[in-house]
Amino acid sequence: MNAFDMPLGRLAMRRASHGLCRRAMDIIAAFVGLVALSPLMLFVAVALLIESGRPLLFVQPRIGACGQLFQMYKFRKFYPRCDAGGLALTLANDARMTTVGRFLAFSKLDELPQLWNVLRGEMALVGPRPESLSFAECFRDGYEAVLQYKPGLFGPAQIVFRHEALFYPPDVEPTVFYKEVLFPAKARIDLSYYGRRTIISDAALVIRGVFIVLGMAAEHPSDT
Repeated sequence: MNAFDMPLGRLAMRRASHGLCRRAMDIIAAFVGLVALSPLMLFVAVALLIESGRPLLFVQPRIGACGQLFQMYKFRKFYPRCDAGGLALTLANDARMTTVGRFLAFSKLDELPQLWNVLRGEMALVGPRPESLSFAECFRDGYEAVLQYKPGLFGPAQIVFRHEALFYPPDVEPTVFYKEVLFPAKARIDLSYYGRRTIISDAALVIRGVFIVLGMAAEHPSDT
């Protein structure tokens, strides 16, 4: 079952207010980020083009607030001819990844195009990570409450599971492990945080997330 087979629009009983202040911060930060990081994004685009050609971006429908679908953008990590219907997860030492893609996956620079999603209002700087349609069925048994919140680039679950590809045990089917272990763990972290978030705690998460990407902060969970 995927999002087209279930009433995702009714899964979240209410939509938590994102707030004008947060939206203003999202717009300013996304605009400044796109401008300031444009040379780095150009460098990544050229590296991808030289190594494996087009397309440069990976575009995929994701589940947003209240179950609304939107097109999420990433720099492409896999070879262009990889089966679009393959495994919906990225694993450690994934044979589908290019050399540039491995660097992007480790550094999280593949996420930079999502600043455009933030600018468009489909995502926020801080929020739960948007799931792919392959995992729409996971939003049940109380976890559908995550859909109250606009998905984001940064968040407590993103920090705890920054190197998610390393969590998968070799003797368990990855999709099953994600649905039964990782998704519930991330959802519980999200629900614990977003019910009591503040502008200050959101700003702290963004700063900490940037420092972690730069290797200037520890990746262990905090009580933010």
